[in-house]
Amino acid sequence: MSGVEPEALARRLTELADSKGAAEIVVLDMRELASYTDFLAICTARNERQARAIVDEVKLRLKREQSLLPGGIEGKGSAGWIVLDYLDCVLHVFTAEARQRYQLEDLWREAPRLELQLSQDGVRGHLYGAAHG
Repeated sequence: MSGVEPEALARRLTELADSKGAAEIVVLDMRELASYTDFLAICTARNERQARAIVDEVKLRLKREQSLLPGGIEGKGSAGWIVLDYLDCVLHVFTAEARQRYQLEDLWREAPRLELQLSQDGVRGHLYGAAHG
């Protein structure tokens, strides 16, 4: 992969998803649990169209900012689930129904979660981001 630190990449994935209105964003630290990735980022889109918008934004911005392309893209918006695989970090974008069906957080419940400061956290998130930008 490029010189991007896996945790920093996971945080950037969630910031980009958040900027497109993703909800219930979590990042699971998989370093002690899985060999295929360091972090799983999971978020919920309101519908298939928003899921595609989140995926498109992440792909565009990471390519532009860090010359990163996903190693793979799985799923279709029509299935309620799209995965962008950046090797060290994997982003899962679900509709609410698909997220309930797959229950990744439950499957990996022993995985530690990263603390995230995102705009969906309300004013506190915006103030924290402005102060610690």
